Amino acid sequence: MNQPLRYGIKLASALAALLVVLTACGGDNGKGGDASPASSNAAASPQASAGEAPSSASAEKVTIEYWQYEFPAKVELIDELIQEFQTLHPNITVKQTNFPYDQYSQKVATLVPAGKGPDVINLYYGWLPQYVASGYLQPLPEDAFPPTQIESDYYPLVSAAKLDGAYYAIPTAVRTLALFYNKDLFAKAQIAEPPTTWEELVDAAKKLTEKDDKGQFVVEGFAWEPGAQLHHWFRDGLLPQAGAQDLSDDRRKVLWDETPAGLEAFQYLLDFAITHKTGINGFYNDDINAFKTGHAAINIDGSFRLGALKNDAPDLVYGIAPLPSYKEKSAPASFWANAIPKNVQGAKLEAAKEFLKFLTSKEVQEKWVERVGELPAQKAVGSQDKYVNDEKLGPFIRQLDNSKAHFFIDENQERTLIVNATNEVLLNNVPVEQAFKDLVAKTQKIYDDYWAKQDKK
Repeated sequence: MNQPLRYGIKLASALAALLVVLTACGGDNGKGGDASPASSNAAASPQASAGEAPSSASAEKVTIEYWQYEFPAKVELIDELIQEFQTLHPNITVKQTNFPYDQYSQKVATLVPAGKGPDVINLYYGWLPQYVASGYLQPLPEDAFPPTQIESDYYPLVSAAKLDGAYYAIPTAVRTLALFYNKDLFAKAQIAEPPTTWEELVDAAKKLTEKDDKGQFVVEGFAWEPGAQLHHWFRDGLLPQAGAQDLSDDRRKVLWDETPAGLEAFQYLLDFAITHKTGINGFYNDDINAFKTGHAAINIDGSFRLGALKNDAPDLVYGIAPLPSYKEKSAPASFWANAIPKNVQGAKLEAAKEFLKFLTSKEVQEKWVERVGELPAQKAVGSQDKYVNDEKLGPFIRQLDNSKAHFFIDENQERTLIVNATNEVLLNNVPVEQAFKDLVAKTQKIYDDYWAKQDKK
């Protein structure tokens, strides 16, 4: 997202906004990547190699601080990458600082405005509008990260980090959603291949659902958890697949109800619970636990889940397939990215630029795939045969050209509105049409309120 949101909000309102926003997308439910390219002469070339000689920008000894929340695989990898970077840039020292996820927002809101925060910060792309509006970030320096080159080298979803013509963050890795399926349960139900269309998904989910003699789920045919990844699936998957649009080009108007396709997509999501009865919210705690314990046959989840399944369910026999499509193809995508706080200047800014270029080098992106399980952010890296043809990674990567990353004003509120709308239908018997109408109106209000504040600045 972009630039002319740098006109900051006053700290009191900024703090309140951030505390809401940053408690929004926790844990594994919506992350994406880290930063941009590497090397010395790479100021105008984000494709430079991590192994090139240090640039003159590193001549002055300087220490910079990198912040990210406590996610073990990422923390361990960054520690190793820092050592590698410091070998290439002996005059730059990088200190990594981590906070528990639920403390991250408070640390940012109190220390960054006081000039005591990081020089490079890792953040979820959905937080960018609030961070930029609060005056916490500066646009990425265009000498190191030319916008035209970013748009040429990166998958289309990176445009979500662009605000009013300027990029404020850059990812090392990205995520998209795909269909996880239990091969043993598919074989038991005599289903030879994963579903490729909306209709086939419904048919498979029905065949895979198992209930006991009291009508209680034994196996969900389709794990149904709107608060996990299904709200993303609805917004950036089902809506465009049905032919609906998400937002207007200026990102001010919610267009879900502009055509009947929006309601069709919402109805399709709900029907798994209310009509087909192939899954229900909270079964086996959540969709993740239900799938990894063999109690959900199909789950829509992200590429970031691969590492956790390998560690937590090593005996689970499962496959990955692209998301079933309808009239169009579309896959939700997201990313974690790295940005530079607004008050970083001088030698620290030059060092931060070098570190960001390093974090998005081809070599680092490949290490990120292997160690974290997220997908390369740059097309030239992700399109390599070793990834495209990989049994697990390939289905995710093949969707990236059709991926979409929703422009969040407030990820937590927007997710909550979708969850509440599904609950209105399930628990309060509100007609689907009314719940959808209310959902659109409430989501639009979030956008109206946000842009009204921006227009006053």
